[in-house]
Parts: sequence; structure tokens; C-alpha cells
Amino acid sequence: MAAITASMVAELRAKTDAPMMECKKALTEADGDLAKAEELLRVKLGTKAGKAAARITAEGVVASFIEGTDGALIEVNSETDFVSKNDSFIALAKAAAELVAKHNPADVEALGALPYSQESFGPTLEEVRKGLIGKIGENMSFRRFKRFTGSKLASYLHGTRIGVVVEFEGDEVAAKDVAMHIAAMKPVALTSADVPAELIEKERTVAAAKAAESGKPADIAAKMVEGSVQKYLKEVSLFDQVFVKAADGKQTVGQMLKAANTTIKGFTLYVVGEGIEKKVDDFAAEVAAQVAAAKAAA
Repeated sequence: MAAITASMVAELRAKTDAPMMECKKALTEADGDLAKAEELLRVKLGTKAGKAAARITAEGVVASFIEGTDGALIEVNSETDFVSKNDSFIALAKAAAELVAKHNPADVEALGALPYSQESFGPTLEEVRKGLIGKIGENMSFRRFKRFTGSKLASYLHGTRIGVVVEFEGDEVAAKDVAMHIAAMKPVALTSADVPAELIEKERTVAAAKAAESGKPADIAAKMVEGSVQKYLKEVSLFDQVFVKAADGKQTVGQMLKAANTTIKGFTLYVVGEGIEKKVDDFAAEVAAQVAAAKAAA
């Protein structure tokens, strides 16, 4: 039996980022063979990845990639904000965005099957994802992506949590300013006519309830409802919103674009975790449960 030294354990830990004791166990099982021990750990880490798959991933990053008229925007999720700042995780997200732009996968499964290697993991993006789950010890997933092609593209990332890509014709500076505006003001459509009917109906229902509480006559209440709906449409329609960089505080995005002779053909906005129900841990309840379990086992 080969002697397992501290330096061997440290070397294996540096290569795999696995817990110290797991490294020592793997080296012992492999009789000191570093390569074999690393392979054993990969198997164990893969198991860890399987167990992590059920955990909610509501944190993460948004990444973009643009090359000519091809581009992509992707959201990659993790369980905690801490991991979303991990260099390996960020590299995975950026690589995934580039793969989407260059290979046009049909869905997340097809994206995962694309060739990619990182930190000795591979040969596909999915295998890298699983490997990093084992290394970092936290679930991560490719949530959604969109590929763009055939138009001029501009993007804006607000940190790593908000990402925007706009398809445009005209001035690139104006397009980038609009992308920044979208990240800040979060419109839901280009124009009022493009706002989804279900959102308008929801706003109308709320406005009708408020009008009913006012006790106003029916004709006045109806005008109140319509006024509220029209106000809402202006607030969520990109071209009707007041441009965030407007010098006079009044110029709309539509007016700015007209002055810059620029047309926005479409936009995509991703906000990390949007629509995902986050798990809220009750620390006190968790401790109480652990104490009760310990008493029951005694």
C-alpha cells in the first residue's frame, strides 16, 4: 500500500476542488495513483451532481455573445448568489452563449450535447455542467436562451443579473443606449399595440376594481378605467417611455430614435431568476428539526 502524503492530497484537491477527506479516500482506494484517484472522484462528483439536480436554481447570470449579425443571450442559473460569482461558473455561461450563437441549438438538451471542454471536464457542455456541479457542490442549469441572426445587434449587461440584446438598423450608439434603457425601465413591448392582451386585461381588471371602490358614476368610472389602461400602456411600451438619458426629462425613446435615424426591430430582456419561486430557508425551524432528529436517534 502506497503512503498517502499531505502533498498528494493537496495536489488532488487543487485539481478537483473536492473535500480533503474525499481526496484522501480516493487516493487510498487508488493506491496512490493520482490519475486513478481523480477518475474515482469524478464518478463520485457525478453522483453529487445527480443529487443536486432537484435543488432550485434561482440565482445565476445572464451572458451574451455577438459576432457580426449573429448573437445570443442566455440565462444560466445556480442555487446561490455566491456561486454566480464563481469564475468557472461565469466561464461556463459565456461559453454557452457563444455555442448558442454559433451552432443554433434547438433547445437546452441540444445545447448540452454540443462539444465543449473546461477544466478537464467534457467532451460536451452537459458533461462540463455536471462536472462543475460536483466540483462546486451546487446545482446549476441552463434555463433559457435566444439566438439572433440577420440583423445588427447591440447588447447591454447590467452586472451579470440583467441582460438585453436589441436588433436594430441605424446608429450603434443609439441602439446601445436603448439596450441600457431597457435594462433600467423593463418595457414589455416595442409599442402599445404589441403589449400582450393578457397583461392589458389584468391591468383593466385592477383598474375596474379601484374605480368601483371610488363610488363614481358608471360613465366616470369607465373613463377612469380607460385612463388607467392607457397610462399603463405608455409605461410598458418602449417607444412611449421617457428615455432615461433625455436631457429635458421628456423626450421619449421613440423620439430619440427618430432623431438618431435608428430603428429598433426587436429586443430581448432577461432578468436572473425572473418567475422562479425561490426557496426561503427557515433557519430556526431547520435547527429545531435537527435537534428533534438527534433526540429521536438517541
